[in-house]
Amino acid sequence: MRETFRWNPYADQPHNVATRSERFRRHFRYLGSYFNLVAANMKKVVPGVSLYRRYRKQMYKESVHLGHPFALSLSPVEDRNEDVVSSFLETGIRQSLVRIPSWEQDRLPRYDKFINLLWSNNVDVVISLLQQRSDVLDPSGWEDFIDRVFGQFKERCAFFEIGHAWNRTKWGVWNYKEYLSLARPAFELGQKHGVKLVGPAVIDFEFHLYPPVLREVPFDKVSALLYVDRVGAPENKQFGWDTSAKIALLKATVDVCLSENRDLWITEFNWPLAGTGKYSPASGKPNVTEEEQGNFLVRYCILALASGFVKRVYWWQLVAPGYGLIDSREEEWRRRPSYYALKTMVRMLDDSTFEAKIPHPQAEVFIFAKGKERFAACWTTGPEVDFHFPEGIKQAIDRDGNEISICRQSLTLSESPQYIFYKEVKND
Repeated sequence: MRETFRWNPYADQPHNVATRSERFRRHFRYLGSYFNLVAANMKKVVPGVSLYRRYRKQMYKESVHLGHPFALSLSPVEDRNEDVVSSFLETGIRQSLVRIPSWEQDRLPRYDKFINLLWSNNVDVVISLLQQRSDVLDPSGWEDFIDRVFGQFKERCAFFEIGHAWNRTKWGVWNYKEYLSLARPAFELGQKHGVKLVGPAVIDFEFHLYPPVLREVPFDKVSALLYVDRVGAPENKQFGWDTSAKIALLKATVDVCLSENRDLWITEFNWPLAGTGKYSPASGKPNVTEEEQGNFLVRYCILALASGFVKRVYWWQLVAPGYGLIDSREEEWRRRPSYYALKTMVRMLDDSTFEAKIPHPQAEVFIFAKGKERFAACWTTGPEVDFHFPEGIKQAIDRDGNEISICRQSLTLSESPQYIFYKEVKND
């Protein structure tokens, strides 16, 4: 396989420089590591399956205080960092993630300026450290990089995520042992600098990679880049698993690997947008309309957070032509429907408590409480449904924060989430 690393600045990811046959040959060469993977997972199968079944049974049946779970990934934009930060602050979110690639060490002043702007606005910052193939081949260079980043940003950043999507060869790592060669020195340097680490940043539905990695590296927070965009809506299934089932399995997998409970963060997810051409990070089926993106963003977050198994979710990212909440292709940036959908969801659900999920064959209805208010976040995954609210409706708000006219106790639910506030019950 060629050692070339080529960055795609339009889609914010590496080009896949190897052919499918080259990747297959490389995987075949590392066949021994896959036997080790099997061995590591076999020890966890029985307790993991048992725990998964228990988690699935309790899912959405227990109350969950959400706290402040919403977060956004941000990137510096030359001469427009102020615009990035002001747009971010308007969402009501105060938790961010900033990527720093190892191949941009000479541009650390650029990131320092951007992170300082966030820090001065009381924004929590997590730094994600991105690797390339040369970091595996030259460990001393990787260690110098993370040592430098830890030292420069430890006073302003709460956590550092080690590595990124390393189970995709285009990111320069070809098996889990190579990832461990990057994570182990990061742990040692983390102890030296007194910083907290997040990982292992596995992308997609590949949870078999967690047991051998978590056995070696005691991350302070466990992270997953849990994309479900290739099956469309978050309620759709992949090999029989929808988003809720995947989250329960991920939580069970993590818990059987660790002797003590660790928070689970989803540090990256999104849906790429149709019609954005070279700016889209994917081709074909994963691309959706802007309306669908807004719908799926909200539904994914509610499914993840109401489970009680995910403590924080990061959308990737705020400003990006092919998938971001803001389209930056023109001089005047355009906020997409997903921007307003996220802003509304944060206003509604931040610091709320999930109480229950109402069983219904066609509608998804999640009940929340916040202060003295009780309300439902609801939608359908197919045709519109007329849903009756016996508690009485005081107010209804659509996905983007606009008030919906109420003339009866039933409302038509659609694929676009709505927030329905119940009338207060007066005690005699």
